[in-house]
Order: sequence, then structure tokens, then C-alpha cells
Amino acid sequence: MENEGVVFQSDDARFVIQTDGSVYAQREVVNLNAPVQFTVTASGSHTHVWETKVQLIPSPPGNQIPEEESKKKEADIHSQPEFQAPPTVIMFPQQREMNSKGLRRRKRDWVIPPINVPENSRGPFPQMLVSIRSDQDRNISIRYSITGVGADQPPNEVFSIDPVAGKMFVTKPLDRERRSSYHLRAHAVNMNGERVESPIDLYIYVIDMNDNRPEFKNQVYNGSVDEGSKPGTFVMHLTAFDNDDNTTANGMVRYRILSQTPHSPIPNMFTINSENGDIVTVAAGLDREKVSQYSIIVQATDMEGNLNFGLSNTATAIISVTDINDNPPELTSKTFSGEVPENRVSIAVANLTVIDRDQPRSPNWNAIYRIISGDPGGHFNIITDPHTNDGMVTVVKPVDFEQNRAFMLTVVVNNQAPLASGIQSSLQSTSGVTISVVDVNEPPSFISNPKSIRFEEGVPAGTSLTTFSASDPDRFMQQSIRYSKLADPADWLSINTTNGQIVTTATLDRESIYVKNNIYEATFLAVDNGSPIASGTGTLQIYLIDVNDNAPSLLPRESQICERINRNAGINITAADADTDPNIGPFVFELPTFPASVRRNWTVSRLNGDYARLTLRIQYLEPGVYEVPLIVTDSGNPPLSNRSVIKVKVCPCDDNGDCTLVGAVAAAGLGTGAIIAILICIIILLSMVLLFVVWMKRREKERQTKQLLIDPEDDVRDNILKYDEEGGGEEDQDYDLSQLQQPDSLEHIISKPPGVRRVDERPIIPESQYPIRPVVPHPGDIGDFINEGLRAADNDPTAPPYDSLLVFDYEGSGSTAGSVSSLNSSSSGDQDYDYLNDWGPRFKKLADMYGGGDED
Repeated sequence: MENEGVVFQSDDARFVIQTDGSVYAQREVVNLNAPVQFTVTASGSHTHVWETKVQLIPSPPGNQIPEEESKKKEADIHSQPEFQAPPTVIMFPQQREMNSKGLRRRKRDWVIPPINVPENSRGPFPQMLVSIRSDQDRNISIRYSITGVGADQPPNEVFSIDPVAGKMFVTKPLDRERRSSYHLRAHAVNMNGERVESPIDLYIYVIDMNDNRPEFKNQVYNGSVDEGSKPGTFVMHLTAFDNDDNTTANGMVRYRILSQTPHSPIPNMFTINSENGDIVTVAAGLDREKVSQYSIIVQATDMEGNLNFGLSNTATAIISVTDINDNPPELTSKTFSGEVPENRVSIAVANLTVIDRDQPRSPNWNAIYRIISGDPGGHFNIITDPHTNDGMVTVVKPVDFEQNRAFMLTVVVNNQAPLASGIQSSLQSTSGVTISVVDVNEPPSFISNPKSIRFEEGVPAGTSLTTFSASDPDRFMQQSIRYSKLADPADWLSINTTNGQIVTTATLDRESIYVKNNIYEATFLAVDNGSPIASGTGTLQIYLIDVNDNAPSLLPRESQICERINRNAGINITAADADTDPNIGPFVFELPTFPASVRRNWTVSRLNGDYARLTLRIQYLEPGVYEVPLIVTDSGNPPLSNRSVIKVKVCPCDDNGDCTLVGAVAAAGLGTGAIIAILICIIILLSMVLLFVVWMKRREKERQTKQLLIDPEDDVRDNILKYDEEGGGEEDQDYDLSQLQQPDSLEHIISKPPGVRRVDERPIIPESQYPIRPVVPHPGDIGDFINEGLRAADNDPTAPPYDSLLVFDYEGSGSTAGSVSSLNSSSSGDQDYDYLNDWGPRFKKLADMYGGGDED
């Protein structure tokens, strides 16, 4: 009876206890301070558990096993056949009768201990695990079987049982990482298949072996830490996973750092927590400007980090040292200088350079310049170049040489991000900038621009209006100014070239089209004699005061009125005056005394200050066109009057007081005959339009009722028209196409009956159905009918040409011409080509080549 030893584990060593009680250490034990205490479990008909202590003693000097030999012995132990202990016998529970009182004892519920099987066993297989027995096997023959996952369920045939002896075997190595336990049921039946025992549960646990290395999720991990970090600062976290049982040393992973690159400032700037994989700093001195990145090799080892027996794996941790603002910007010079022309803006006048050792193009490196003194007027600004970090001093407000010949600026530079804690600003963060102003020739400027003056309109030519002069801002240059006219829309003014006096050259008129809102504008030019010449412009605005120089005019000029007097009939009239108040209304309207018929036939009544009404004085006035004169007077001082004429059409009116059409025509001066002729022309024109509309409707109706194809000769829509048919001559009529269409070499063509000329085959299938032409289709359906017919013909396989073999390159047989193969060149014999000379100039070349001429 043999069985495999049980594997035990402690914090420091791994022991094997055989059935005879012998304890063997499978690896080196180094902890000698206290005895090793562990639990021993024996699996059989009963489970026994007890505590055991092993006292460890040091090896005598010289008897210590080197590490290489220790590993070799461990390998030898694993390579030896596994020790076989006597198998455990598992009995089925018994069922007994009690005393004579008739009481029946129930089945005893035995606790079947689990069966422990180490993974990756080397066999030999099948390897016996336990023996299952029934106490009835003394009387009858028993057959044993097992069911469950690993027996008769996938994965099948991992476990087997001898049906007669009841010995259960494992047939192959087990892998705990795939399946850590199995639950089987053992059955006992007689030869008839009847159950003689109740099934018992068997629990098989796969004992873990250290057969998996720790695995990192990534081979390269990236982390970062700020430069200048204190010791103990967390950097990053690494994790390795071991598929072995993490409740045993096989799956307990420990971490350590193998190497650090570079070794600056010390070789061990970082440490790692051996249990959770956290990397932290252990020393100060991280400086991105010196070392920006570290590469660390981290090793993960199982067996709680035992390097002799544990399995290891490595990963790389890349630690980037992130920048902090620990380097203040420093200007490269204590003083900078530049110059700027006066009156110029948006130009760079000086360039400030700075040095910053922090990470380029980051907030810790980006420079911000400020002017803290020397520019109270805000003439300058400093812009940072994002690529070079230089500061460009630019002009945002023009400077004047006559006011400031130079500026002494004090500039300070800072970073976009504040300095790190404990870092002080550098003395070189402040510099002075001297900006010199360059004097340039500035244009003359008019003192008042624009300049406004007031005059009454009608000022005669030659009147002096004002003096429009300019001054030269260049006080340190002795220059003269000359004046000229730049813009004078009405050409009313002139200017003295030396003193700028403005004189009129024409009468000023407020009603001119060049005057806007009573203001006339003219532009003048002032030019100095500097180098280069500069000029300035000035605008003169003349406000023209209105005088009553325009008489009013009557509105409207034409109107109409009924021939008979009517209380509501009349013509409202008003007046227009080009002047302004008070030289306009109220207006006075009156009829002149001559001719006398005006006041006899018409009368004017005042409505208000600007309107009056012209009406008939008599009861009836003959229809016609009358010119009625009226005198209109404004309210100016002195007042101005104007005699105007209004054309009034007197016409017959309807009940509403509106002129009728005939009356309007009569009032226009046409006679009765002319009116009748106009009416007749209108009637004829309307009749022609009516006839044309009737004819179009009738034609449309005939088109709709007419059949689509009336006569094939008349309807050319679906007919083939022949053009330019010339025919053939007599010589073209005698030919036989059968030589081209029936080659003798094709037997299937020879067998065709006489008269068949096509060599393609008509398929034997029903012919396609073509659309039926409607009798009276709508004109818009013709296109649809044609498209449907074309589509049916394209999809009809029975329509020629058929989809079969066609012969195109056969030219017939039996030619009357002889073979041309006999035409060849021969060097033997003489040929007389002298006759070529008689064939004319076109064959002269051949005669020279082949004739009997003299050789050159």
C-alpha cells in the first residue's frame, strides 16, 4: 500500500512527511532562532490533525551547501520518483439493525476527508489515489464507478476507478491554475446494476506547486516626480500577478529594485515597497536640469521573495522628473537700448534677451515682461516671442521728439508660473532700457481743424472770409509753409499761398447742390519745405445764413375739375420755396386782374398758411383744358412773388364726382370722330384676342382626340427616313455572300438547309412580350412607350443577333488566283528587267536598280 507524501508549508521552509514519520526539508532553511511549527493532516478513514515542531540546527562548518549545489539537489529531489505511501481505504457507510425492540439504526454519516493531489505530478500514471470498498463485498460481487467533472463529465477521464477492486486513479498531471478542485461521487452496484450502497461524495483538491512566474501587466511603466521632491514622495505603483495560490508562498510576490540609470546624484534615489510595489524617493537632490529621466529595473519574485527557490520576472520603470519653477528668468544684460522715430506706432524698438533653465515652452519658462517705471504716458509695451522667449519693446502710442527726446525704462521679467516655494527672484530679473526718440519732419497742422465760420449767402466775389493758417510742430527746424487749395467743389474760394487768407471768387449760394445742411466745406493743404517735404490738410466749414432770394413756385402744375360747380369739388394748391424759414410760408395765393375771365370763372379760398383751394365761380364751364394764372407770395423780408400757371382739365363727372373716360378724352381736346375711331380699334383688338384664344383651345382639343399614328406616310415619328441613297453600279450587283456566311470548314453550317445565311443560333425559348402601343396615347406617353420597347428588346434573348458563336474572319475558299508562294527571290539565273525603262518615270527607280545599266 503506497501513497504520495503530503506537502507542508511554513513561513520559511517546505517539508515532506512520509508515512513512516520521516520529515524531509525540500529547500534550505535559514531561520535558526525558533523551531518550525506546522500542522500535519492524515487522510484515511478518519482525519487526524496535530501540531509538530522541528528544531533546526546549524550545519557544521564546511558542511554548508553552496547555492548552486542546493539548487541542483532541489532539482534532483523533483526529478526522483515520488514516494508512494499506503493508499487510503474509503468505506461506504453501514446500515445496521438495532436491538430486539425493533428499532432501526440510521446510516452513519461519515465525514470523508478530502483527497489532496499535487499538481504537475510526474507519475507514473495512472497513479492510485484511494481505494473504495463496501462491506458487502464479502457476500456479493460489487462493481464500483465514479461520476462527476473529471470522470464522466468534461474534462473526461482525468480520474478512473477499477470497477472490481475499487481503486481510484488519476490518469494525468493536474494543473491547479486550470482547476483547483474536483467533486466526484462514488457508486457501488451489484452485478445486476442494482445499487447496494448510497453514493458517497469525494472532494479532490489540487495542491499548488510554484510553477508560475510573477507577470507584470506591462513591461514598461511610466511615472513622474517633481524635481526637488522630499524623501518619501510617492512616485508610481507597479503590480505583478502570480497565478499560483496567493494564500501560500507560491503566490506571494515581493518586489525589489535591481538597478537605476543614471546613478546621479546617488545610485539609489528610489526604493520600492516589497509588498505593494509602491516606488518612493529615498533621497533629496532630484534636479530636472541635471537628470530629466531615470530608468529603473524592478524584479518581482514569488515564494515571498526567496531568491533561491522563488521564480522572478522583471519590468522597467521610466521615471520622468517634472519641472518646477526653481530657476527664475535672468536678463542677459543690465541695460538695453533702442531708438524710435517720432509719430510711429506698432514697431519694435528694442529686443530684450533672457535666460531660463526651466523646461522650454512651459509656464515655468515663459517670460512675462513689465515696464515698472519710465513710461508714464503708456507709449511702450513689451511682447514676448513664444519661440525665443525674447521681449520685443514696441510702440503703442506715438512719441513726440519736441516733448521727449529719450525714455529711460525699467523692465522686470517674471515667469508665467510663480516661483517654487523657497526660490527667490534673481537680481538679474530687472534691467534698464534706454529708448532714444529720432526727430523726423512732421507735417504742418492747422490750429482749428475743421474751422467753422458763418456768412450770409449772396456774398459777392472778392470778399475776404477768414485766415486759415497752420503751424509747424518742428520747433527746432526753421521751415516755411505754403498753402494751396485741395478741394473746393463749387470753386467759390481761393487761398493766399503765404498767409492762408481765404477770399471768395464767386457768389455763395445756400441753395447750391454743394451745400449740405447749410454748410459748405472746402479742404486746403499746408506744405513745408523740410526734407522730406511734409504736408497737412485742413477743412473749412462755411455756414451760409439764408436770405430771401428765391420766389415760391406753385404746386401742382396740372389738375382736373368737374364742368359743373360742386360744393366738394376743387383743387388744393400749395407752393414750394427753396429758401428756409422765415423766408417761406405762410404763402398768399391770389388771381391776377388780367385777363378778366380768370376772376370771372375762378376763385381762390385760403385753407391755411401753406394751402389754398381753386374752385369754379360759375355754375357750368365748357369742358376743355384751361391755363389758370396764380400769383404766389412768400413771407420773406422783403417778400417775393411769382406768377405761375396751373393747367386745369374741365371734364364731365359721374355721380361720385370723378371724370368719365369720354369726358377725360373730350377734355383732352379730341373730337367725336376721333373718340369713335379709338373705340372701334379697341373692339377689333379685343375680338382678335378672343378668336385667337378660341382657335388655340380647339387645336388643343383636336390634338387630344387625334390618334397617335394617323397615317404611316404622314407620321414620321416611328418611320425610317432614307437620305443620300446612291445605290450600286452594275458591277456591284453580282456577288455571292454565301462564301462569307457559310464556310465549308464548319460542319454545323453545312448541315443547314439552303437559303439559311445566319451562322448564329436562335435560342429555343419563348419570345418576350413587347408593350402594346396604345390607340390614343397622351403625347407625354410616347417617351415612356419607346423606353419600354427598348428595354424589352435589350432583354430579349430571341432577338438577333443571338448570343452564339459568330465567324467574322472567314473570307471564303476556291479563289481563282494562283498561289503567291512561288514568288520568291533567286540568285541563280539572269532576269531581264530592261522593260522597266519603257514603263515611264514612275518605274525609273526600279529600272535603275534592276536594269542593265552601267555600274558606277
